[in-house]
Amino acid sequence: MTEKSDRCMSCGVTLIGPDGARFPCPNCGEIITRCNRCRKQSNPYTCPNCGFLGP
Repeated sequence: MTEKSDRCMSCGVTLIGPDGARFPCPNCGEIITRCNRCRKQSNPYTCPNCGFLGP
């Protein structure tokens, strides 16, 4: 299994170390990745699997 770099779904920054969050989409369970800055600013994200729009 190959591992890819996680990127924030809002701004695209590469998540390195403990910075950021990974959580399941509330709608379909796909893993959502977000940086701390976008989470604090409540920047929107879209799930690539189902199109769910979250804060």
